Amino acid sequence: MKAMSAIAVGALVLLPVAANAADPPPGATACSGCHGSSATADTPVPKLQGRDAGETVAAMVAFRSGERPATVMDRIAKGFTDDETRLIADWLAAQK
Repeated sequence: MKAMSAIAVGALVLLPVAANAADPPPGATACSGCHGSSATADTPVPKLQGRDAGETVAAMVAFRSGERPATVMDRIAKGFTDDETRLIADWLAAQK
């Protein structure tokens, strides 16, 4: 009985963390302006939802350094720190 109580209390303690995990980090929702957040959106710009976070981070680093040609992403990428980029990439990867 005590084990069940401990599990229930643990679940309640973790519940707010799980709910907050779905909240987008600052800047993440702006991506959908061009990249689209719907699977049915018809756009030449690649979708980011569900994409591997490492790929997104690598692309942002390449845009920031000028290694990857861009029209606007080079300037957008420079507006995010490495930590912000990683948080956004992780959040986007979790969106299915």
